[in-house]
Amino acid sequence: MSESGQTSQHPTGEPWTVVVLTEVALGDVDARNIAQLHAGEAVRHVVVVPVDTERNLLADVLDHLFLGELRDALQEVRGGRPDPGRARADAESALSATLQALRAEGLQADGRTTGDDPMPAVREALSGEPDARELIVVTRPHAVEDTFHTDWASRARDTLGVPVLHVYAGTSRLG
Repeated sequence: MSESGQTSQHPTGEPWTVVVLTEVALGDVDARNIAQLHAGEAVRHVVVVPVDTERNLLADVLDHLFLGELRDALQEVRGGRPDPGRARADAESALSATLQALRAEGLQADGRTTGDDPMPAVREALSGEPDARELIVVTRPHAVEDTFHTDWASRARDTLGVPVLHVYAGTSRLG
């Protein structure tokens, strides 16, 4: 909201755009947190969910071990690489649930799935949307990527030229 108390929007009266990149389906907590970021402002949300077919198995196992999730680490080892068809279905499901959660908070939202590396799609969404101003990245904690700044949020901060907010799914913790 602007200092005058007026709703902030594009000069043409159109809402401005926030791109949301998420690897998981956003739940009620996530949608509420996003809604509170720009309460009272005319904002359109464009959601990007990657189809994860090339995940790094070692990084996933280390993430689970770092978080004390021994059973999940073992399941990662047993599961191996994801099936491409299953990965696409998971991404489509996450997109649908995310859009539903955002809309339940009264937010304007649409989106799409993309390939394993979401940065080209995020770059395209930011450049293709009128008045796109920021990126919100929602992930699970990733010990390896977060520590070495190879996570999506760090990559976006280094290359996209817009403010980037990284939050951990299901919490209000910042990444």
